[in-house]
Amino acid sequence: MFARIKKSGPYQYVQIVESRREGPKVRQRVIATVGRLDKLNASGELEKLARSLVRFSEQAVLVLSAQTQLRAEGRTIGPALIFGRLWDQLGFRQVLQDLLRHRLFGFDVERAIFTTVLHRLMMSGSDRSCSKWLRDHVIPGTEDLQLHHLYRAMAFLGEETEDQKDATPFSPRCTKDLIEESFFRGQRHLFTGLDLVFFDTTSIYFEGQGGSFLGQRGFSKDHRPDLHQMVVGAVLDGKGRPICCEMWPGNTTDVKTLLPVAERIRRRFQVARFCLVADRGMISRRTLQKLEDKNTGLNYILGVRMRSFKEVREEVLSRAGRYREVRVERSSSKEASPLKVKEVRVNGRRYIVCLNPKQARKDKAEREEILRSLEEQLQNGAKALVGNRGYRRYVKSDRGAFTIDYEKARREERFDGKWVLTTNTTLPAEQVALKYKELWQVEQVFRDTKSLLGTRPIFHRLDETIRGHVFCSFLALVLKKELYRRLEAAGHSFEWADIKQDLRALQQITIEESGKCFAVRTECRGTCGKVFQAVGVAVPPTIRQLEGP
Repeated sequence: MFARIKKSGPYQYVQIVESRREGPKVRQRVIATVGRLDKLNASGELEKLARSLVRFSEQAVLVLSAQTQLRAEGRTIGPALIFGRLWDQLGFRQVLQDLLRHRLFGFDVERAIFTTVLHRLMMSGSDRSCSKWLRDHVIPGTEDLQLHHLYRAMAFLGEETEDQKDATPFSPRCTKDLIEESFFRGQRHLFTGLDLVFFDTTSIYFEGQGGSFLGQRGFSKDHRPDLHQMVVGAVLDGKGRPICCEMWPGNTTDVKTLLPVAERIRRRFQVARFCLVADRGMISRRTLQKLEDKNTGLNYILGVRMRSFKEVREEVLSRAGRYREVRVERSSSKEASPLKVKEVRVNGRRYIVCLNPKQARKDKAEREEILRSLEEQLQNGAKALVGNRGYRRYVKSDRGAFTIDYEKARREERFDGKWVLTTNTTLPAEQVALKYKELWQVEQVFRDTKSLLGTRPIFHRLDETIRGHVFCSFLALVLKKELYRRLEAAGHSFEWADIKQDLRALQQITIEESGKCFAVRTECRGTCGKVFQAVGVAVPPTIRQLEGP
């Protein structure tokens, strides 16, 4: 059935025609002649007829012209559909609802937390910008959320629990710890064989004073010693999955954090034996003694500061021995870096000396270039060296005269392309080196947390809201890692920027017409469709009727 124009003399008439098959032929029958086209348009009767058809067909609304009085609103639906499914399947909704069962909040705290986490993933920025961002996204259950609800949700995550048995002198037990432990238990199948744990720290500065407990001055990895800061630690398993995060005052040194974190991992997640992999900033003689204790110790792979550890500088690096090639050098820069290893034992301690021949050549060339340039600069006077750290390394002063310290430059050759590890495991030296190189996953976590997810700068003033703010970034990383795990299982490898852009482009246009409300979905483009398939989410139909306006 369709409408057609029938010409009769100088006029055109609108007819409703039915097509039907009679044997091998198709015949048309005029059901009704609506009227002259010019009169119908002049009186508006044709438009009224089109409007009335909306009551009988969802698709009929699309034929209305742009001049009709429609209400249309477009909002993004992609991010909430994908990460909402992951959020539920990883158990965060249920965990939060269980913790909130006996709390008398006047709003949906779980929805407020999910909204904040989703904002960190897709846009970054402060909680204030999150409340504005929410206006343009469809997230079920967030219709009544306001900015102060987000602040209260952050405080809930960071508030201290009554039971402080697993607390440390610089890290109280908080609600976020309960969430991490419940998540670990619920996803134990993902963490089977928790035999390798990566740990590293970074500092995050505050624009103001920060919390009364967390906001302190200390060594700033952001090169902002003038600002108060906090220290954040991240713990990942052997496959790079985030397990938990730790937060300490800004004046907490790295060497003080390793042992408490190791003990907390053992108690909180009920893991009897595991191997801890950490950077060289965590190591001290006291730390090694505690780790090697037969009753309380555990296996470790730790980086060593080659220049500051006398035993390593004078004995380990000077020991003769043949390097074993682990990875050969390739011509392509996309290939993994070349690697050679050598095992050395000094005073009963096992060291692994690692060598990257390509990096060694680069270090040597850079040093020789500095020395050549330094010789030219010294001819212009010592003032030319002020402010140049690269030059100062190889300059010595003798009775007010500055000369090049060629002996120091010669000693520096022993460090070219090398890094040293110490371990008490029985793993082959090759595996020890490769396991330690996986520590870059933790460094990537911090890059994501601080730049991609916009954790800094932090404007909160209370310790509990600061902890909640940082923890939401950690939850965002958990969701992102799970999404990539599923994409990898489906055989896909997409850039994070492309995923975000394509999910944001998926919108729902809501149209109100004749007392009915319809949702029209935009086209899935780029990576969007494959992301939906990998997560197991059905793409909404192109057109559907909603229950209400």
